[in-house]
Amino acid sequence: MTQRNGTAATARRIVLRAAAVLATTALAAGCGSTGNAPEGAGAAPAPSADPKAALLAAVPTEQDPRFRFSTQDGTDRFTGVVDPAAKGMELGMKQQNDDPKFTMDMTFRVIDEDLWMRVKLTGLPGLPGLHDALKLPKNWMKMEREKLADGENAPSYEGTDPGNTAAIIRTAETVEDKGDGTYTGLADLADNEDVKSTFDGLDLTALGAAGRKVPFTAVVGPDGNLTTFTLDVPAAGKHKAMKLVTKYYDFGKAPELAPPAGAQKATASAYEMLNG
Repeated sequence: MTQRNGTAATARRIVLRAAAVLATTALAAGCGSTGNAPEGAGAAPAPSADPKAALLAAVPTEQDPRFRFSTQDGTDRFTGVVDPAAKGMELGMKQQNDDPKFTMDMTFRVIDEDLWMRVKLTGLPGLPGLHDALKLPKNWMKMEREKLADGENAPSYEGTDPGNTAAIIRTAETVEDKGDGTYTGLADLADNEDVKSTFDGLDLTALGAAGRKVPFTAVVGPDGNLTTFTLDVPAAGKHKAMKLVTKYYDFGKAPELAPPAGAQKATASAYEMLNG
């Protein structure tokens, strides 16, 4: 299944923009500045005659039960849940701000086309009632996409592969089965729109020729599900070498996703925060 997956990249832009707006507002308000892989039963998968096909078959599909995921992109980490039966996804990211010093925990929940957001702020000295001061409730808020400046690209349900691992695996000419459920290969991150939408914080142009042979390692659990996918991206331009890691786990154990109970209509300040 080929899917466009820009959810994490778009969410990153939204969270960073929101944190900047909150920092400015907090200062104006007088605030001082100051996953693990699942346990499985049974033997590791036997080596496959077609390792690339076997690895692609391990990527989650709509037929899989709900599961948790995390993605680590440099210093940015997303966590969440995918519920294929509900066409739902929950996506969360924490952002730390230094001046003024606070932590923003922003979570989005999507059920089909419906979108909710929850924001938690901690660590703000001198203004413990910041939620009230900003008219920003602590509970879930129902968002109207048409009121978002980037509404078409706001978090949405885009399938069961938040890390876009299948698109990356497909770019490899060959995949090697190392045994014990481990696979390796070289991904081509250049000239591929499905792949480019995944890496908002990575300058693929600066990678040059190195971007056509980026090593990856994938681990498939005893249950046949992809559990970890790691890209070893070399240094390029202003970017240091980094590991981009996607984890899928808790298949069948993650919570079901449903419209949040007690959600309220989003406030004007919530839209102002997201739109910048």
